[in-house]
Amino acid sequence: MDAPEDSSHYFTDFTLAEIVDMETLFKELGDQSLLKDFCQTVASSFSCSVNRKGKSSITWKQVQGWFQGRLEKQNQPKFKTAPSSPLLIVDLSNPGGVRDAGSPETVTYEHDYWEVLRVGFLAECKTSDVSDLAFEAKSARDDAWYDVASFMTYRYLRTGELEVRVRFSGFDNQHDEWVNVQTSVRERSIPVEPSECGRVKVGDLLLCFQDREDEALYCDAHVVNMKREVHDHRSCNCVFVVRYEFDGTEETLGLESICRRPDSEE
Repeated sequence: MDAPEDSSHYFTDFTLAEIVDMETLFKELGDQSLLKDFCQTVASSFSCSVNRKGKSSITWKQVQGWFQGRLEKQNQPKFKTAPSSPLLIVDLSNPGGVRDAGSPETVTYEHDYWEVLRVGFLAECKTSDVSDLAFEAKSARDDAWYDVASFMTYRYLRTGELEVRVRFSGFDNQHDEWVNVQTSVRERSIPVEPSECGRVKVGDLLLCFQDREDEALYCDAHVVNMKREVHDHRSCNCVFVVRYEFDGTEETLGLESICRRPDSEE
């Protein structure tokens, strides 16, 4: 995928961390969260956050609109009719926007939308506090991993699988994709510092920068061999032989081209 020259104007959606914060605030304050002064404070906090770097600022009306939708959703009756459609779609930018894709007039609404997402999305995370987490998702177009800018909607398939629609960092809404939560969304990989190269072991899963003539992608690979070199904490001359998952090819990479998984910290 090629990023447009300037796609920042598309990023007016709330990030995952912002949705978590607003959900917590709403549970604490209820309809008091609709007050203009409060919404202005929240909007200012979000707009100044380092997590919004490169994205559009949030206005107090956007914040108030989110809380208003959340309040309307809370006051809606909970239908117990059985769903007859293949999936249930929930719009994260509008908590009241729940629709049955096959039968618009019949909606099963038995769970809090955020709790549903939290259970399915964060099952593998080691912390219940997601405000500081960043994520990456695998694109079906090229099997490469990209940083997630925001989560737009989620849906349950008839099979019970949970999917989220993601917007990739640096790309506009034309590149949004539905991705499977269990197989294609995870906590963001971490660049390996020179002082940390000893953590990398044979067999480890790494996210590797694959630079080719026609494209450059971040893809999953496993370490099959390595050559350790003596170095200090400022630079690393070690080399790592990796085998890519998607095609089985092997490549020798330096430290600057690999990222480790967060669960390899221990």
